[in-house]
Amino acid sequence: MPKKIYNKEEILDICLSVFARNGYEKTSTVMLAEAAGISRALIFHHFKSKKDLYLSLIDRCFEKGSNEMGFGSLSEHKDFFEAKEYVSSIKFKYYKENPDLYKVIMEAFYDTPEDLKGEIKEKFGGLIDNRDKALEKLFDKVPLRDGVDRKQAFKLIKLTLDYFERKYLFELVNNKELDESHLQGFIEERNSFLDMIRHGIQK
Repeated sequence: MPKKIYNKEEILDICLSVFARNGYEKTSTVMLAEAAGISRALIFHHFKSKKDLYLSLIDRCFEKGSNEMGFGSLSEHKDFFEAKEYVSSIKFKYYKENPDLYKVIMEAFYDTPEDLKGEIKEKFGGLIDNRDKALEKLFDKVPLRDGVDRKQAFKLIKLTLDYFERKYLFELVNNKELDESHLQGFIEERNSFLDMIRHGIQK
């Protein structure tokens, strides 16, 4: 018999694992209630619906991750590429230690369920835009070769980073034995791509 969980934060912790394992669409309130060892009525006492619970969970994950990974300190770095390497390394290690949180965040922002797209964009779009603006502000300091379009160069970097985040998620999901040496090799591969871009666009 599951342990009885009544605290709202504890409910979110339990539900995080359920959503990570099954995804938003395949998770039911019955599954969430059973995992937490409580009734569906108590779930709805704390949250209006599965959607409301999921958005509350994403909000909590986003805030927790941003604080622990130090996104607020981006502006303290003088070099864009050093800042990205520093923050991405912390991010990859943090997600390795918190794979359930990573799976839920990646689904929410990279494979957003259809009936959540409006809410996700409205609720978190501004935060993501502000983070991108902080990165763009740093990137504005990078001296570029003649003929290199700054916006296209920034987009190329973002596409590269998105690719490696998805690659990391796939490996994290399919290899439960990921160790520190694998993580380090992954970061080195990602950084080698960033270095190639840097040497191609920077004066």
